[in-house]
Amino acid sequence: MTGLPKLLMIIGGIILIIGFLMQFIKIGKLPGDIVIKKENTTFYFPLMTSILLSVILSLVFYIIGRFK
Repeated sequence: MTGLPKLLMIIGGIILIIGFLMQFIKIGKLPGDIVIKKENTTFYFPLMTSILLSVILSLVFYIIGRFK
């Protein structure tokens, strides 16, 4: 259980950094996101946003795994 406080501090720091960066980076309107606008409907599929978040989360979990 001695690693739990360290893990929680690392996760908290990562969330803090991500929250700070999200103020300046507009996630959700990236090139590669699919937007289809018809008469009364709009379909939005964040393809590039999903790929980017997947890569970022994979790196974060890889780094966390290295500390164990």
